[in-house]
Amino acid sequence: MNKTLAAIIVIIVVLLAAGGAYYFATRGPSVTPAVPAETATTTMPEATTTATTTADNGTETIGTSVQGRAITAYHYGTGSDEILFVGGIHGGYESNTSLVAYQLMDYLDANPNAIPANERVTVIPDLNPDGTAKVVGTDGRFSASDVPSDLASTIPGRYNGNGVDLNRNFDCDWQATGTWQNTSVNGGTSAFSEPESQAIRTYVGSHSLKAVIVWYSAAGGVYASNCHNGVLPETQTLTDLYAKASGYPAHASYDYYEITGDMVNWLAKQGVPGISVLLTDHTSTEWSKNQAGVDAVLAHYAQ
Repeated sequence: MNKTLAAIIVIIVVLLAAGGAYYFATRGPSVTPAVPAETATTTMPEATTTATTTADNGTETIGTSVQGRAITAYHYGTGSDEILFVGGIHGGYESNTSLVAYQLMDYLDANPNAIPANERVTVIPDLNPDGTAKVVGTDGRFSASDVPSDLASTIPGRYNGNGVDLNRNFDCDWQATGTWQNTSVNGGTSAFSEPESQAIRTYVGSHSLKAVIVWYSAAGGVYASNCHNGVLPETQTLTDLYAKASGYPAHASYDYYEITGDMVNWLAKQGVPGISVLLTDHTSTEWSKNQAGVDAVLAHYAQ
């Protein structure tokens, strides 16, 4: 091969290499730059970094209402002896029973040492969130200013999304038609026909509860529970100590009119000590009285 031919070949190779580089620079596949780590972090969904716990043990959804609203239990303390407080079974009609439960939650948040080391306190502030939403017009926690001053307008909020009075839907003397004062109310198609009462049944059945305190309004008193087997000795003790500490009168039973399908009486049927604490009216939470009652209960079960 002469020198001239060799030079021509070298020139051709150089031109081909240059052309290929130009092609890939202008027409080749594009490459997306890697996202810097700090950018990826700032675009992650907020939910992945948002805490979902309250106090020591956090929150727990124990069920959902007819209309799909969460029924939430809030846990405080790390002990094994569990005490359950429940509000809002009659929704927006007894909105102050939820409000007093919220005050208890605030109290426990601010005073974690109020709970003895062996105890765990669970608060279910609103067992009937559909009924509450009918009255206050929103989901979740509310304030007294959200509740209409006209009591008659809150009556529809007594019932759940199916129009059932939840405190007539439990398995103690259940009837399809119950009584509220001089009014007939819907007790459901069967005991525990409603998802809200089912949620409580499941929770009670899966937890060993020392005591259950359920707030209602309005009569101003502490009422023991029983379902034809007499008042449990521990229920009587619980009734007397809450009444003495709070200043509410103590009653062996609620006998103003026939009650069927009552939640607290069903607890007695399960052998679980339980009391009904009825606030004096439909507006006040009477927090100082109830705080004293709560403190007495916690002290009673302290070890």
